[in-house]
Amino acid sequence: MAKMRAVQVSRPRGALEIVEREIPEPDPGMVRIKVEACGICHSDTVPREGLLPGIPYPIVPGHEVVGTIDAVGAGVASWKIGQRVGVGWNGGYCGYCDPCRRGDFFGCRVIIQITGVTRDGGYADYMIAPASALALVPEKLSPEEAAPLMCAGVTTFNCLRNSNVGPGDLVAILGLGGLGHFGVQFAARMGLNTVAIARGKDKEPLARKLGASHYIDSQAQDPAAELAKLGGAKVILATVTNSDAMQAVIGGLGLNGTLMIIGAVPSLAVPSLQLLSKRQSVKGWYSGTSIDSQDTLAFSALTGVRSMNEVFPMEQVSEAYDRMLSGKARFRVVLSTGS
Repeated sequence: MAKMRAVQVSRPRGALEIVEREIPEPDPGMVRIKVEACGICHSDTVPREGLLPGIPYPIVPGHEVVGTIDAVGAGVASWKIGQRVGVGWNGGYCGYCDPCRRGDFFGCRVIIQITGVTRDGGYADYMIAPASALALVPEKLSPEEAAPLMCAGVTTFNCLRNSNVGPGDLVAILGLGGLGHFGVQFAARMGLNTVAIARGKDKEPLARKLGASHYIDSQAQDPAAELAKLGGAKVILATVTNSDAMQAVIGGLGLNGTLMIIGAVPSLAVPSLQLLSKRQSVKGWYSGTSIDSQDTLAFSALTGVRSMNEVFPMEQVSEAYDRMLSGKARFRVVLSTGS
């Protein structure tokens, strides 16, 4: 049997091991992807640290996958060998049960798998994926550009387009990191009056380059007061993982404004009287399904949204993972298979 390289975790809190495995064959309804690039996301700590029960170790992490279909299983009619595709965390779903029809894909009774958590992911030369998990990748995007769009990109894009905002509305992006640098680009290209909020005056040139019309230095200014001067935000997209930073901006919401949270924090205190009197809300948003990922890829290719990456070869996976975990990467970390 032909062999491939794969990076696996053999146990919770185990090392990232580069091993040799047999190249897998796709079962019915599945495809095999020759991986070209895979983003390293903070959510990859789930299999690495064993943060969910039932992870089938050894497991290959990775849910920001881009590559080319090189084999299809029986019954797959809508995808062909040679197509460029991406795979996100959502490893396929039924589309028929009540939770699926409501958009509650975490509640879907027959959800297939979670890529890189309960099914082997993209830290490998090849991977198997359900046909329902695939998104078509436009030719304009390189594998390294497209890979982070499969999680970080679709999360910010999907959140904004489901935030009931329209051209000209004031929208603030809190944070200018791996999620935030996408948020500013998407918001600006959607025609929104985009405010970037980050720590330090030195980040303003980047925020402006990404498309922000306004910049607020949260170290030197009161972000809530500055947003209020601009008329109050229709939406504040919180990409940071710091509850104090989120609480500091809530006062900048306008009438009927919404704080959209995509940065995970354990708890958050909210000013209930303010929310009541101004009909405001706090809402969370998860990533999306394969069609959401495909929409994100298409929008990015059309409008010029691009991921800013640090790219590593598979042989440096431990260094790349540590770079992601440190929070010092600018702005996404991507593994390249060299294909």
